[in-house]
Amino acid sequence: MGSTTDKIKGNANEAIGKAKQGIGEATGSERLQGEGAVQEVKGKGQKAMGDAKDAAKEAMDRAAAAARRAAE
Repeated sequence: MGSTTDKIKGNANEAIGKAKQGIGEATGSERLQGEGAVQEVKGKGQKAMGDAKDAAKEAMDRAAAAARRAAE
């Protein structure tokens, strides 16, 4: 999965998780609150994975550019 896909899925899971928690609080459903909390954390993890992939790609691009400059 690409970094953008991870971030999009992460944002969606985080939003759905927050909504589930809110509905759970409004209806008194501890199960729904728990599911929402888990889904929100999953979303945050997906966004972090996307950020990590971006950082790794940027580091590789910088290293490749430095290698090209050194070879000139």
